[in-house]
Amino acid sequence: MSTLIAAESLGHGYHDEWLFKNLTLGINSGQRVALVGINGAGKSTLLKLLAERFPPLEGKIVKNKSVKIGFLDQEPQFNDGYSISDFIFSLENKQQQLIKEYEELIEQENPDDKALNRLYEELSEHNAWEYEHEIKTILNRMGITHLQQKIATLSGGQRKRLALAKLLIEDPEILVLDEPTNHLDIDTIEWLEKLLTTGQKTILLVTHDRYFLDNVCNTIVELDGGKIFNYNGNYAYFLEKKAEREALDSTVLHKNQQLLKKELEWMRRMPQARATKSQARIDAFYDLEEKTKKKSDTGSITLKMKMSRQGGKIIELDHIKKGFDGREIINDFSYTFKKGDRIGLAGKNGTGKSTLLNIITSNLNPDSGTVDTGETTVFGYYKQGGLTFDPKERVIDVVKSDAEYIKMADGSVITASALLTLFLFPPKKQHGMVEKLSGGEKKRLNLMKVLMQNPNFLILDEPTNDLDIDTLNVLEEFLENFPGILMLVSHDRYLLDKMSEQLFIMEGEGVVKIYNGNYSEYRLSLDQPKIKTESKKAPVTVVESVPVKAVKKLSFKEQKELEESEKGMSDTEHSIAKLNETLLKIDATDYIKIQEISDEIVNLKLKLDDYTLRWLELSE
Repeated sequence: MSTLIAAESLGHGYHDEWLFKNLTLGINSGQRVALVGINGAGKSTLLKLLAERFPPLEGKIVKNKSVKIGFLDQEPQFNDGYSISDFIFSLENKQQQLIKEYEELIEQENPDDKALNRLYEELSEHNAWEYEHEIKTILNRMGITHLQQKIATLSGGQRKRLALAKLLIEDPEILVLDEPTNHLDIDTIEWLEKLLTTGQKTILLVTHDRYFLDNVCNTIVELDGGKIFNYNGNYAYFLEKKAEREALDSTVLHKNQQLLKKELEWMRRMPQARATKSQARIDAFYDLEEKTKKKSDTGSITLKMKMSRQGGKIIELDHIKKGFDGREIINDFSYTFKKGDRIGLAGKNGTGKSTLLNIITSNLNPDSGTVDTGETTVFGYYKQGGLTFDPKERVIDVVKSDAEYIKMADGSVITASALLTLFLFPPKKQHGMVEKLSGGEKKRLNLMKVLMQNPNFLILDEPTNDLDIDTLNVLEEFLENFPGILMLVSHDRYLLDKMSEQLFIMEGEGVVKIYNGNYSEYRLSLDQPKIKTESKKAPVTVVESVPVKAVKKLSFKEQKELEESEKGMSDTEHSIAKLNETLLKIDATDYIKIQEISDEIVNLKLKLDDYTLRWLELSE
């Protein structure tokens, strides 16, 4: 395999501190690489360097000039004066400009017939119809429908999806993606997985989504302590080999510590003997001291926050209704929260998940119905947007503004500084400015402030965005042992599966469905034919909790479904091909018919995606 891009002796840092030095990395054609590491290790910086967003302080990036790199930033920047159409369609691409003109024309109430006829002929002449369908499919999947909308009016999530859509349309030789699943709903993530693993795409990405990482990537690169460690396998293989490496490092650290003690005694001997000492040995001592200090400084987060006492009444929602601008978001929803509830909130973007959370926490009033909250209920609400910190404020002052001392689960009281240390903020970072923190470190600080409130009703709205996987593992351990009520909104299917025992499914048009089980069980219940139970006493379908990957032999029904999926894929592909042929033969003046067929092709492609996804699940 040929190397498309390489980093040679790379070094970079900020605020007089090196993130990494002498770093070397190569990415081959067809490799799908996940870059992992703790928050603040320099993952986003390394991505930007490889994407040539700015030059490194040391070393160089080597690539063929003809190789095009597409970069998705964690927080993409735009010219707010542009419309979506201006941004999506490249001026240098003739096909895209024709498609842009065509799409803008058919959005008009009374499109000009002559202009449509001319565009139809030009699109046919440039073989652009298939490309038009691909672009439309990507935009629809990303929830982008109004091409004339100004980018300035878009939310942060919409901007991220817009930037990703443009990259997928351009299809560069190398995709460099920083948290590509942020702000995507689960259906779109599963579609993206299939798209990225089709063909020989070359990808370098940072993601906290472990299912996505496992399904997409075939190589793991860990950035740890300014060094690179390569693992040729999936995430499970990485965890196994990382554990072996850390065990070896622990042995080496112990030996270094013993040697350091001996060398320290030697260094402390009579000052007058110092001149006779070997300079090489003195240098070696300081080198050993630095290595041992670095390894000793690494730690893990321990979350053991005190929970407020919870009474008998928690929250009762009674016939809740809510809508905006004539559109129903929640229609006649009732639920009484019980002790030990662990609820996942699922649904496509825009179906009202955040609206329901804001009603529950009394940040938003329902149009009708009541919310009755118990006197002892204490909310801890981690919002998707997070808290706004003063960038010039010291990290420790952010915490002290809430409390100088914090009570822990075991009854002990610790200082704000000690709590920050537990959350892996060493003294140097505690007394540094907020602006020096990475995106993930700011999220960790935000989470800590939420947990400091000692909640007994914890609401987490997309808590995994921008957190490193090590922090996520510790967060999961905390949530597993959290005795209060947990409500979780996340596109991270692994987290939803592990933490939720019940789902509120926001199905759109005001419908909120309650499902007993986790997300994988819910997906199985959708994918498999519904089986009517003989007993009428069970009002909710209960799906046996069996992970898909654990199934070794298909049942008769699954085998039949596999065959039907194969036939569905074949038939759908044939239908798409026939419709494409029809497009070429149709009367150029019949633009209504052209649009109908184009829409039908888009719908068939979505159907084909569903067939293919189910076929892949059953084939594993």
